[in-house]
Amino acid sequence: MNHFLKVPVLFGRAFSTSARQLKNKVPEAQKFFQEDNGLPVHIKGGTGDVLLYRATMTLTLAGTCYSLYWLLIASMPQRKA
Repeated sequence: MNHFLKVPVLFGRAFSTSARQLKNKVPEAQKFFQEDNGLPVHIKGGTGDVLLYRATMTLTLAGTCYSLYWLLIASMPQRKA
């Protein structure tokens, strides 16, 4: 029965206000992303953002070309065997 008394103590510690001493990093991020350095916002994050952007554009172009190819194939009259 003693172990049931420990549960409220654990919950109280988990949601304690003293445990939450986080620094607000939003103003720093806003300054960084609003800085006028000639880069679009979707690649200002660095190399990872550039790679993600290029991969997305490559997949988008490849998918569009693939779809157009199959639309062309579907629009052709079928040969009679």
